[in-house]
Amino acid sequence: MKNILIKLKREEELPRFLESHGFSVAELDHGVIRVERDDELPVFLKVGEQQIFFEVDLGNIDEIISAELLLSLLALNTEILPVSVGLDTTDASDRRLVLVESRETTDLSDQEFLSVFDALELAVDRVTSLLSSSINS
Repeated sequence: MKNILIKLKREEELPRFLESHGFSVAELDHGVIRVERDDELPVFLKVGEQQIFFEVDLGNIDEIISAELLLSLLALNTEILPVSVGLDTTDASDRRLVLVESRETTDLSDQEFLSVFDALELAVDRVTSLLSSSINS
């Protein structure tokens, strides 16, 4: 007998959905949600009108920043898609290296949403490796 698959569609609120998939969720100020899973770095979510923004803070980069490192990080962007490396300069005295991603919230599937966390985790590993070689050289 041929295996027939039935596609289900249901809607669930974001915090409950995340918790049901093993994430811990904390609502912060200004509509930001902090999401953590196991021993991974926290992911900060900000829900806009039609998009959800994901960010992972990798820390202050001021002590190791150089033109060569920035070029290496830009080149890495082509390898870690859909995630991108960015520089948060909101506080000029504390420039932060971040990973960012965004998705449209219209018709966002559970698998598409969860795949962002996997992509962020892989990108953290790649950036960490690049930073380690930069610090050790």
